[in-house]
Amino acid sequence: MLDHLIKGATVVDGTGAPAFTADVGLRGGRIAAVGEVTEEARTSEDATGLVLTPGFVDPHTHYDAQLFWDPYATPSLNHGVTTVAAGNCGFTLAPLNPARPEDADYTRRMMAKVEGMSLVALEEGAPWSWHSFGEYLDALDGRTAVNVGFMVGHCALRRHVMGPDAVGGQPDEEQLARMAGLLHEAMDAGAWGLSTTQSSTHSDGDGQPVASRHARPAELLALSRAVGEHEGTQIEAIVAGCLDQFSDDEIDLLVEMSAVAGRPLNWNVLTVDAAVPERVPRQLSASERARKAGGRVVALTMPILTPMNMSLGTFCALNLIPGWGPVLALPVPERIARLKDPAVRSELLRRATSKEAGVFRRLADFGRYVIGDTYSEANRGLTGRVVRDIAGERGLDPFACLVEICANDRLRTVLWPMPRDNDPASWALRAETWQHEDVLLGGSDAGAHLDRMCGAPYTTRFIGDCLRGRKLVGLEQAVKMLTDDPARLFGLRERGQVREGWHADLVLLDPERIDAGQARLVHDLPGDSPRLDSRAIGIRAVWVNGAEAIRDDAVSGAVPGKVLRSGRDTRTVSTR
Repeated sequence: MLDHLIKGATVVDGTGAPAFTADVGLRGGRIAAVGEVTEEARTSEDATGLVLTPGFVDPHTHYDAQLFWDPYATPSLNHGVTTVAAGNCGFTLAPLNPARPEDADYTRRMMAKVEGMSLVALEEGAPWSWHSFGEYLDALDGRTAVNVGFMVGHCALRRHVMGPDAVGGQPDEEQLARMAGLLHEAMDAGAWGLSTTQSSTHSDGDGQPVASRHARPAELLALSRAVGEHEGTQIEAIVAGCLDQFSDDEIDLLVEMSAVAGRPLNWNVLTVDAAVPERVPRQLSASERARKAGGRVVALTMPILTPMNMSLGTFCALNLIPGWGPVLALPVPERIARLKDPAVRSELLRRATSKEAGVFRRLADFGRYVIGDTYSEANRGLTGRVVRDIAGERGLDPFACLVEICANDRLRTVLWPMPRDNDPASWALRAETWQHEDVLLGGSDAGAHLDRMCGAPYTTRFIGDCLRGRKLVGLEQAVKMLTDDPARLFGLRERGQVREGWHADLVLLDPERIDAGQARLVHDLPGDSPRLDSRAIGIRAVWVNGAEAIRDDAVSGAVPGKVLRSGRDTRTVSTR
């Protein structure tokens, strides 16, 4: 007898093949039958007019901590994501050196700064009961509603071995060997591989460059070689040029890391903008060179424009513009005084529009910002208005107007920058870029930057756009890009397709309604901390390993997910 039968669904199986109508039977966590199914089932439902797809795979998240207080990885699971890759960008909660209990506090403060996680939630919501990476994985086993795999963060490896010297120091031969040994130990326990960052935007809780930014190429290559000694492993790496355009040295490094490991390396995020036509060819030249050198470098890119919530009062992307960080780090009264100084504003604008600002140049068109929540009588009625219009009424330049508004709220004003790359030419360039063999959809950062952005709904919003919006790709191809393509990159065993015998990770959706609701601020983290959330629209049900996890945008209470371990749950995707 089947556990559940989905009758008469339009099946889009993840391979890119044409959709077909079929019954799909589930048993024992797997897909037992696809076709005309007559076997009896304990439960069944009529799916006529609905589309059944494989569960979506998000290749870049930061759910490392959130899963302890939110086993459903919301809102990703609501939007059909059944498998997430975490432990990215060089940041993980393990391993922790048992001889230095203070390392846990350092890690929490780093994650709060660099990934925008709530420090209170990190302190109160996770048990911090582990030391080894294997103990960390064990702590999550059997308690998640999604499938999740973890990379090992380079920063954690460095901190474990070098202590405070990890920031600014270089490992000696013995320390590097210990670092590699820790990485081997983690991969033996099921880690998916190594993640690392050299990005100039990544600083720890003390404002110092994070540990992995101090690593030289020899260290990165030694750890990459270690990755290549384990089955089903990967590399994820961030360098400064990910934000705009790679330098020659960065391309050399990414190519060599992948080649010496014989494993795919993915990076994020490839920003596609027709106003900067040279960016995509430059970034993808790393992939072309890697193929020739025996490696594979894969770019992650988002198929939607993710709205970002900003403020002059709290850490956000504006802090990452060169020259802006020191001003925005000042105490609020002094910060306001500096921002009101025309000379300071002029210099900030100059830095924001300079070549060194890279992709952050997109944030410098302050006239296009929309005012969100306000907190003073002086700003009453401004919510939802465009800064350029307000500036025109007041006879001010847009940046001066924005500062005036924010100062009235003691810098608490919520700001929504409107993207400049929402034009037909940019969307046409995206559709072209998606066809490249080394471009993969993803980069949601779900679980991070919680009160500033909400990238998790990219799956439903993209499918809705493909069905009823721009229609840049067909439904079958869109589903493949969200399911089988990332599953194959990570070597996931028997996931990513609607196929008999494979794991029953499935999404049942209404093609007439599928979409994502507007992001809204909610206070549901430990310590009543805020985050942005988004309703899933048109998702009828989500199954993870055959168990219903979501029904009509509500969690079922079941936790059928698995911690996916390298080798056991992933196979090697070799580049050689």
